[in-house]
Amino acid sequence: MAGNLFTNFYETVAVILFGIGFTTLLLHRNMIKKILGLNIMDTAIYLFLAAKGYISGRVAPIIVDGVTDPVNYVNPIPSGLVLTGIVVSVSVTALMLSLTIRLYRTYHTLDIDEISMRSKKEDF
Repeated sequence: MAGNLFTNFYETVAVILFGIGFTTLLLHRNMIKKILGLNIMDTAIYLFLAAKGYISGRVAPIIVDGVTDPVNYVNPIPSGLVLTGIVVSVSVTALMLSLTIRLYRTYHTLDIDEISMRSKKEDF
């Protein structure tokens, strides 16, 4: 069992990081902490994809010296997914932070429950 854990070390760390981010997202009421939790979850997914895409002994899929056999190369799709995910994650984080700033300017708090109560009071 211990040998299996160390064989899948990066995957195990990714699952632990995802759990930390998920509990942070669920249990905290502060908007900034929720955004940080979501970013930790994103990072865990990127680590997991990178760990699954790496194959020991293989190189990047750049043809050098006429070697075209796919057995010699790593699959480039996980790396592309990670890069695309990072770009999307940065955009989503920027949007979430800008909305958080607007909420703070309007309600003078970052507590999601307090914002919800105040917005309901404004409706009446």
